Amino acid sequence: MKPILQIIAEGDTLSQSQAEQAMDCMLRGEASPEAIAALLMGLRARGETLDELTGFTKVMRAYAVPVDAGGLNPIDLCGTGGDHAGTFNISTAASFVAAGAGVPVAKHGNKGVSSSSGSADVLDALGVQTQLGPEGVTKCLHETGIAFLFAPQFHPALRHVGPVRRALGVRTFFNILGPLCNPCQVKRQLVGAFSDETAKMMARILVRLGSEHVVVVYAHDGLDELSTTSPTTVYQTGSHAFEGGLLEQVVIPERYGLARVSAAALQGGTPAENAEIVRSVLGGASGAQADVVLLNAAYALLASAEFDSLDTCLDAARESIASGAALAKLDRLVEASNDLAQAA
Repeated sequence: MKPILQIIAEGDTLSQSQAEQAMDCMLRGEASPEAIAALLMGLRARGETLDELTGFTKVMRAYAVPVDAGGLNPIDLCGTGGDHAGTFNISTAASFVAAGAGVPVAKHGNKGVSSSSGSADVLDALGVQTQLGPEGVTKCLHETGIAFLFAPQFHPALRHVGPVRRALGVRTFFNILGPLCNPCQVKRQLVGAFSDETAKMMARILVRLGSEHVVVVYAHDGLDELSTTSPTTVYQTGSHAFEGGLLEQVVIPERYGLARVSAAALQGGTPAENAEIVRSVLGGASGAQADVVLLNAAYALLASAEFDSLDTCLDAARESIASGAALAKLDRLVEASNDLAQAA
């Protein structure tokens, strides 16, 4: 790591190959805590480049425990976190709506770090068995059309950097890598970012690494989701983008008949409280919470490339809830995940 740290200390950037070497050293457990901390903070202070983040992502993917999606080509809905907004679990709720609309979902997530209720926390509260292994996830995905991948279960090599990250207590490039490293090797996904520059960077990394259809979003109110409290900048790749580039647009909630609301209308609470909100929305409750879930589910469906327009995606999301399909996906996931955990 010393040559890598010397490059950073001199104010220079790493090539993609050098970034890969640095990440490989960390994930093999060969870098000291001091070296890891120096790398993380040096890059945080200077700002990571596209080549550096691409290299880090490539190696982190290689160290992940792979999951065979069995040709289902699922989507993922995942954000960087770190927005400290205290909202309920919007993307988790939207995952069930997307699955209810017929699109397989491999939801990659973790327990809360900057919030009291990460996706794993709220799913635990809903009764889902969140810590299935690779075979269990594959079976769950095929049996129900939706599965949850608990990040620590599939990224064991991160144990070498976890203590340093916790000791530093600040956001680092690892917050960016999580949504880019789904163990199902998803090619289509909705990603939420904590800043506009990060959103653009993540979209470009995913394109470089072979993603087919990606929607990366950053809400102007700071949410790492599509928001109904402010406009949201959306970057799209794939068939909805210009060839070889990113299609950028600003989404206004009113354009889709969704009311602009205050941040307080989207506030969550404990995992148990958020579980009640998720079940209420999936059960057909109307209002601000349902609207923001619909908007995020619609863009997830757009990322799936199974629908030809956002209006069609919104219609499919509404029908998923109205028909009971979204709530049925939750109930089926609870049943199947617990059955698979007991059989393991």
